[in-house]
Amino acid sequence: MRSAVVLAAALALSSFAAGASSNWRAHVPGKEQELTDPLPQSADNAAAGQELYRRNCSGCHGADAAGRGHKPSLRSSHVRSASDGDLFWLLRNGSLAHGMPSWSLLPEPQRWQLIQYLRTLPE
Repeated sequence: MRSAVVLAAALALSSFAAGASSNWRAHVPGKEQELTDPLPQSADNAAAGQELYRRNCSGCHGADAAGRGHKPSLRSSHVRSASDGDLFWLLRNGSLAHGMPSWSLLPEPQRWQLIQYLRTLPE
């Protein structure tokens, strides 16, 4: 079950980045956009997010998150400029119009750790 949830998460990020040209952020409620990561910003949290990424996302997006084939880069300015709340909302709700499933089954702390890891990536 956990592997299925994490696979869904990888697909979610893929679809998020692929849908970068669409204005998905217009669908994020203002209150949600303002959410900030409740976890302490730490090397440990980012490392946990990196491990989640390595195990579950790198197969599609590459070990360096620069994209692979038709799978987009997660280092893009679109991903980097999204607020914590935007990313968290997208991971929780998905974007079915872009083929992105919800990551709502992934525990919240792990979603925040994944966001912390993405924030460490250079463009």
